[in-house]
Amino acid sequence: MPDPQHKRPGKGRLAARLAAVVLALSLPLTACTAEDPLAQQAAAGDNKNYIAGDGSVTEYAPETRGEPVELEAELYNGTKVNSNDWKGEVTVLNFWYAACAPCRLEAPDLKALYKKHKDDGAQFFGVNLRDSKATAQAFERNFGIKYPSINDQDGGVLLAMTEYVPPQAVPTTIVLDKQGRVAARILGVADKSTLDTLITDALAA
Repeated sequence: MPDPQHKRPGKGRLAARLAAVVLALSLPLTACTAEDPLAQQAAAGDNKNYIAGDGSVTEYAPETRGEPVELEAELYNGTKVNSNDWKGEVTVLNFWYAACAPCRLEAPDLKALYKKHKDDGAQFFGVNLRDSKATAQAFERNFGIKYPSINDQDGGVLLAMTEYVPPQAVPTTIVLDKQGRVAARILGVADKSTLDTLITDALAA
């Protein structure tokens, strides 16, 4: 189960979180530019145009992990994905959208870690919370992202992960163990060396 201070939300709190998801998904996007001012904002730490996570890292000991994550979704290319098919692999879920400044900041590191671990039994999925297919794919081309992203404009995946992913703490990165359970979470920009260690530990378990 998740950390002892994290209680399962009641119906009222769950409804409130869903409302927050809907509000977040309704906000307008900011266009990409070659100079990428949004990434510069993230580096400056002024929190414009996004609600940042606090950068905290939470690891869950194997004996405290809850049930495997259960979700179904669709990639931007139309492929259906089901978390039941992820058993036996370590899965990294990165919640993002194109106008999110820290998402741009961490994109090169996620690209590098995917390249490093893809042949070791780790798979990556982006979970895009706002963007159209064209916007998401433009971001992926700009940053050379090769792993696929889930189209989560309806908030279904975010809602399924509500115990671990605050609706507006974007980016958030989740590492699932080989049983599909949440092994670790990073709120905010994923530090490359930290995420590398979390993935390596999950692969070794």
